[in-house]
Amino acid sequence: MDQSDQELDRLNALLHALPAENMPMTLGELNGYIVGVLACPEMIPPSEWLPHVWGETGEAEFPDQQSAEETVGAVMAHYNSVVEAINGSLWVEPIYEVDPNSEEVMWEPWVDGFTRAMRLRPDAWSRLLDQADGETQATMIYLMALRDTYTGQSKFTDEEIDEIDLEAPDLIPNCVATILHQSRPELSWRKPANLPAMPFNAGSSRPGRNDP
Repeated sequence: MDQSDQELDRLNALLHALPAENMPMTLGELNGYIVGVLACPEMIPPSEWLPHVWGETGEAEFPDQQSAEETVGAVMAHYNSVVEAINGSLWVEPIYEVDPNSEEVMWEPWVDGFTRAMRLRPDAWSRLLDQADGETQATMIYLMALRDTYTGQSKFTDEEIDEIDLEAPDLIPNCVATILHQSRPELSWRKPANLPAMPFNAGSSRPGRNDP
């Protein structure tokens, strides 16, 4: 079930309609978050991961019942779309946000969402890291290095960070496919389609948690 741009636009608008002071997820964050939830070696029920979508408080604060049903329905439709993509080919095209001023692809919100999902089951991810092959271990470490880069905790030089920034959008979907082969062994017989990731223009995004 590939979602149309119209459906993604609507989901994006519904997320932006949530109270900004609660820091709800943007579309890019949500996409990375859902992929992280589904890539986890342990199943995580919606009752556990869904509240984090609404913001740091876990409270959605919908204005009315209709808004609640529409927003939850749109999020779950996106979840199901990602499920079908993973089950079909182990390949997920990340939804990257685009800077409205520079038109640069921003991979940071996606990685933020994915690593937030990892924090829901730290022990499961730690066991996977210990048991995985070398390629998967390197992939997981790379994703964590991306997080450190945009949070200002990286020890890389400015030149290295610039190179990472350019390469990350193309490498992330391959990272996800590599992890899925280890974390979801029941699907590992499938060969990823290895299609290029296309950014979805989500328009202007809210400031990140680490932005001034």
